[in-house]
Amino acid sequence: MAILGLTGSGSDPSPNEQASKTPSFEEPHRPQFHYTPPTNWMNDPNGLVYHEGTYHLFHQYNPKGNTWGHMSWYHATSEDLVHWTHQGVAIPAEDDEMIFSGSAVVDSGDTSGFGNSEDQSPMVAIYTSHYTRADDSIDQAQSLAYSTDGGETWTKYEGNPVLDHPDPEFRDPNVFWYAPEQKWVMSVALSPEHTIQFYESTDLKNWTLLSEFGPAGATGGIWECPALFKVPIDGSNRSQWVLQIDLNPGAVAGGSGGQYFVGSFDGTTFTPREASVDTAPHWVDYGPDFYATIPWNNVPAQDGRTLWIAWMNDWRYAEAIPTSPWRSAQTIPRSVQLRSIEGTARLVQTPVEELQQLRENHVRLEGRPLSPGTTSLGQEGISGRTLELSAAFEPENAETVGLHVRAGNEEQTVVGYDARSDSVFVDRTESGMVDFHNAFAARNEAPLALQNGRVRLRLFVDRSSVEVFANDGARVLTHRIFPDTSSNGVSLFATGGTARLIRLDAWSLRSAWVDQ
Repeated sequence: MAILGLTGSGSDPSPNEQASKTPSFEEPHRPQFHYTPPTNWMNDPNGLVYHEGTYHLFHQYNPKGNTWGHMSWYHATSEDLVHWTHQGVAIPAEDDEMIFSGSAVVDSGDTSGFGNSEDQSPMVAIYTSHYTRADDSIDQAQSLAYSTDGGETWTKYEGNPVLDHPDPEFRDPNVFWYAPEQKWVMSVALSPEHTIQFYESTDLKNWTLLSEFGPAGATGGIWECPALFKVPIDGSNRSQWVLQIDLNPGAVAGGSGGQYFVGSFDGTTFTPREASVDTAPHWVDYGPDFYATIPWNNVPAQDGRTLWIAWMNDWRYAEAIPTSPWRSAQTIPRSVQLRSIEGTARLVQTPVEELQQLRENHVRLEGRPLSPGTTSLGQEGISGRTLELSAAFEPENAETVGLHVRAGNEEQTVVGYDARSDSVFVDRTESGMVDFHNAFAARNEAPLALQNGRVRLRLFVDRSSVEVFANDGARVLTHRIFPDTSSNGVSLFATGGTARLIRLDAWSLRSAWVDQ
């Protein structure tokens, strides 16, 4: 939950001004299959939890304006991770306390004692209370709120806070049930110290320090939003522990981002598999717009997936992106696995299969030679502002090969493979509106080895974003873009030599907001 460099609520509109901005969900840059609030500012996803057939998404929210401030938890629900119902503010900021980031659990054994006489398992939110004292100093501590009606209403625990620390920047608790020892485990960040602390509790109210991790990996910015969780190993029934830690700034794309460590957890200590202080960071996403990532708690074991989502923005320009009456979006939900890549377990991400229900107008192209230049696909029936594209290329002797999306009058977003650097890249320098911040117009890349001489690119293109999953999620790049509404072209390209399109499948994607 970064707040560095932000001025808070100084530009908040009045309640009457805000109420007059009735959202249509057809605004020019409104994502059509990504979650957004109806109005106002949003940042970190919080409290992701599955309970009795419903996915719950909470997030940081300013109920009074379109910039950061008055931080509260807003609530949305879904039965399929695609169509979301807005439930409103669940845990509001009050007096000198703002509600910063955290997690939520289903307390199926009622260890907390928050349950009611109807024997419904309480949902418990564990969040950071951010206090502003009379002398304008800040303090951060961990607090609880609970719900006994499936998440409809929430009550702050009268014994808050339940965990404090002398360091005033102590935040973003992520809690899970550790079954081998029948206890809750919390990871929480001492942000400027690049340290993650682990605590245990049997009742969610009383916490004991277990161990610490860090500094390690990337330390160019503050650490935030840690999450320790088990990830399935691709192609087996085994799993391994992963510790994800966000970094702001200093991530691979320069601003906000996440790194991860693969290792073991014995109920007390997380031990990375590699000597992490001597190893280059492993980046979660190589784009600039993937931050504050946390997994869903309580996903049924039979589902077999580890699911997470992230805030699709970057603190460098987060308050300046050109959208109204809302600001920010969440990424599409992703399934996370570990896969052996060049002999080492690496995190891979794939879009949740539930998104396939939005597909329509399928077009397939196969076996196309690509000469140097650009080939528009409009006459093939491939264009639009909301698309899923899955392509395989053989670069042959080309320097770069790939796709232009959201192409129009002197603007396009370029996604491709660069044979000169063995990398996949996204170039948004001419993607549309880019002048609202000097860090926005950029080309980002991720190292990527060809597989049998080929590269596979899967793109999810929305009205103001492009998410790229290369070689089945081995590398991921997430970008916001703000093109003109008329820019809906898609093209193939090659530079410096010839290449070959092996196959391209394209779908337009229906809006998930049609019933709003």
